[in-house]
Amino acid sequence: MTENTVSIWDYQGKRIHMIGIGGSSMSGLADMLIKEGYTVTGSDKTLSHAVERLRENGVTVHIGHFPENVHGADLLVYSAAIPTDNPEREEASRLGIPQMERAVLLGQLMQRHDVRICVCGAHGKTTTASMISQCLCEAGADPAVSIGGRLDAIGGGSRVGSRHVFVAEACEFNRSFLHMFPTLAVVLNIDADHLDCYGDIEHVEEAFGQFLSLLPEGGIALGWGEDPRVLRLFSALEKGRRTYTFGMGEQNDYYPADLVMEYGCGSFDVMVRGEKKGHIDLQVGGEFNVTNALAAFAAGTLYGADAEQVCATLSDFTGAHRRDEYTGMIDGVKMYHDYGHNPAEMAGALHVSRMKEPKRLWAVMQPHTYSRVKTLFDGYLTCTKEADFTLVTDIYAAREHDPGDINSRMVVDGMRQHGIDAVLTPTFEDTEAYLRAHWQPGDLVLTMGCGNINLLNEQMQEHGDTKKD
Repeated sequence: MTENTVSIWDYQGKRIHMIGIGGSSMSGLADMLIKEGYTVTGSDKTLSHAVERLRENGVTVHIGHFPENVHGADLLVYSAAIPTDNPEREEASRLGIPQMERAVLLGQLMQRHDVRICVCGAHGKTTTASMISQCLCEAGADPAVSIGGRLDAIGGGSRVGSRHVFVAEACEFNRSFLHMFPTLAVVLNIDADHLDCYGDIEHVEEAFGQFLSLLPEGGIALGWGEDPRVLRLFSALEKGRRTYTFGMGEQNDYYPADLVMEYGCGSFDVMVRGEKKGHIDLQVGGEFNVTNALAAFAAGTLYGADAEQVCATLSDFTGAHRRDEYTGMIDGVKMYHDYGHNPAEMAGALHVSRMKEPKRLWAVMQPHTYSRVKTLFDGYLTCTKEADFTLVTDIYAAREHDPGDINSRMVVDGMRQHGIDAVLTPTFEDTEAYLRAHWQPGDLVLTMGCGNINLLNEQMQEHGDTKKD
């Protein structure tokens, strides 16, 4: 039995074991399976808030990967970060337990829905998919949702709705999005990332083209009209597929007019082919969130939601967790966290923080995976230039092993050569001690990364204000 012949619907009421269940997407899919009547167990290498939430909901989650964890399972689901030599995957193979990759599961869950809105791109997927989901919820569309973050409006990262519409992030890592079935594909951008998988940007673009080719006749492609790669792929689409663009310029189908940025947040009229359709006052910062909101407006109204209602929802939208998230005040210093983990995302997040007009801006970077740091090394050396000070922790390995030829000291040295005031603080304890010894009231600290750097914010919040001698 091959992975592509396994159907999740043949296992209803049975036990599904999920390796890497603490991941943002995997934990959400676990919630969906539970609500669909499956018995779910799982394992992860570390304890996390996602694991704790699953355990509170009655899910048995093992910390560590051991062969016996899969005993008694009917189907094994694994994330793309789990290799074939994982002890649980090897044991499942020995026992003849069928296996399915996470993206295949997500594709099968969405396939039974009439409308499948899939949001792809190197940056902005979670925020835009969250915006669309909240818009459709408040419009009464009752969507099913799977996003790579937690959104308070849907109570987490997933939602089991009606069989009519499904909103999902379509991640390009390991070409996962090629297992999906979009009827409305939102392409936010095409950028160089996951080059350990693709090798170069040309192969990234090729994969996005393959994703768009999955659109059925009558399907809709909605993309950023200021990305030449997106436009090139749109021009190559088969006949019978409709295309729309969004962006800052009037050449797009959807664009802003009378845009005002106040403390980093955009206020603008929504224009559709020259006609005003509404007004949005964003509560999330950055010009990139103006384009994200335009994409969400387009997706929601193309689906059929009322334009005025969509504008109202987007004006109320406060963001998903770990996206420019305010985590508290310590010693008169505002603490924020952002999931940005490649140079372009971190530069954008810091630009938003700068627009909040802090006394001084601190960037705390946790580089993510050795392969990403190697392939995007030059970008890391200048991406924090808007900050007054930069602290760099050890690289978060995630799915990788230390190759021995790249480390955070090399990043810091390169930053200094580019005039950036950078310091290596390898551990969270080192970072906290340095911040408390050097920050001043009125400063702003932004921690960045998609590893566990958010726990630094929690750790510091628990410790509270610095105790004075």
